[in-house]
Amino acid sequence: MTYLTLDVDVTDRVATIWLNRPDVRNALNETVIAELDDALKRLGERDDVRVIVLAGRGKAFSAGADLQWMQRMATYSASENEADAMRLATMLRTLNDCPKPTVARVHGAAFAGGMGLVAACDIVVVATTVEFCLSEVRIGLVPATISPYILQKLGAAAARRYMLTAERISAAEAHRSGWVHEVCAPEDIDASIGKFTTALLAGGPAALAQSKALIGAVENQPIDGALIARTAKLIANVRASAEGREGVDAFLHKRTAGWVSQSFAGEAR
Repeated sequence: MTYLTLDVDVTDRVATIWLNRPDVRNALNETVIAELDDALKRLGERDDVRVIVLAGRGKAFSAGADLQWMQRMATYSASENEADAMRLATMLRTLNDCPKPTVARVHGAAFAGGMGLVAACDIVVVATTVEFCLSEVRIGLVPATISPYILQKLGAAAARRYMLTAERISAAEAHRSGWVHEVCAPEDIDASIGKFTTALLAGGPAALAQSKALIGAVENQPIDGALIARTAKLIANVRASAEGREGVDAFLHKRTAGWVSQSFAGEAR
């Protein structure tokens, strides 16, 4: 895969997608959006990829929308603007629904759409110097396409504050609020990412994908007969699957499951 705005590296079953526009702090435009959507779909289908890390080259993760892109959008018709917005919304859904676990590697700034990318990832690791900001209202806009993921991560109370005030959010505050999973010194961020990818690689590939889907299906649903039956059917099917049988057999016989690479087996146990 060769892209104009991304670098993609696959090493030891971990794919890293680097936003590669450091001169504009990895600002999003139509090319970045299209390429991210394509890369996520392709990597999500690859058997040799088990985890996807989303990162940014240069001084920032992503500063949000590209100014030149915004200027072009100002000249679009209503239908053109809607189609453009749908491309961003679709890419964010592709990221959120990716069957592979996703880890955001965040440094510098993650503003507006950049914060939306972070919110759509499963696990978020940030440097102590990171600042987040939902800055849209400051320029008369609305964080519309990113709002489902922002609400999912921050919750309604925090979203009311930060979507309306456009305050900057420190790494410490984001961690205290629970939607950033780990904060570390900038020089330690890759070691922290490695800790999470090692843990993720120890899980069964199908089990990870099904667990991600399960969260979306169960979240905010009433605990009624239908939900109980649905979850019972899921675990019954998984127990009978080849991966489920292999995992249980490996556990009972104190051996490493077949999906765990030997280079990771010692750390995974």
